[in-house]
Amino acid sequence: MMRIPAKVSQVVAAAVMALATLLTLAVLVFIVVFILEKGLPILNRTFLFSAPRDMGKAGGIFPTILATIILPLLAIALALPLGVGTAIYLTEYTRESRMTRIIRFGNDCLAGIPSIIFGLFGFLFFVTLLEMGWSLLSGGLTLALLILPTISRTSEEAIKSVPTSYREVSFSLGATRWRTIQRVVLPNALPGILTGVMLGIGRSIGETAALIFTAGSSLRLPQSLFDSSRTMSVHFYILAREGLSTENAYGTAAVLILSVLSVNAVAYYLMHRYMKKNA
Repeated sequence: MMRIPAKVSQVVAAAVMALATLLTLAVLVFIVVFILEKGLPILNRTFLFSAPRDMGKAGGIFPTILATIILPLLAIALALPLGVGTAIYLTEYTRESRMTRIIRFGNDCLAGIPSIIFGLFGFLFFVTLLEMGWSLLSGGLTLALLILPTISRTSEEAIKSVPTSYREVSFSLGATRWRTIQRVVLPNALPGILTGVMLGIGRSIGETAALIFTAGSSLRLPQSLFDSSRTMSVHFYILAREGLSTENAYGTAAVLILSVLSVNAVAYYLMHRYMKKNA
């Protein structure tokens, strides 16, 4: 059997990886360009800052934009302390044991549950049992449960990546464990934690199934967290499914994609700036 030279196998492997990267990038570019080509001509001041009319066939999408901003922020505000706290506990306050393995296994299982199941749970528990009704609060609590495993696992891996020597130096100077976590561990793990936060925000912005059952689909401008509202993803889904307005559906999708790209671009800029500043 002929043996392939190491240099040849290296070149082939690099070429295959580069091809896979290009294909992935091509899929992303195709989707973004296709949606923007259809949706950008629809965007104007009236479309962005007016309320929908006639079940979304006419008018704009301002209430859905507002709901799309409120729900991810509410979900992050609830999930971030729990996720980071869980990560700190598993990495800094416990040793590897059967209990920690069970917690991680449960976390991984929670991350694999379909969003429609979270929506059903949110409907039965928050909307019905706790009598919150279809509201931004019910949707935000459900989204918090949905993104909690992502934030927890990414935060845990980020904290683990902080060298042990950093902790040892802090302890040798007389710092307590909590002080070390505050001043040493969390600042160095911040880029990884922010990555989990951005993944959570991205999933929250694009979530549909869980919010239909919990946040509802009202087109009115929400006045409080107990009002029902419709996000852009839910609005796009309803417009496309019912065939109410293809133009408004593409316009909503374009705003949604631009929002996700903008959030990720700003997050990566701030992350790299922070890493460069603290290098």
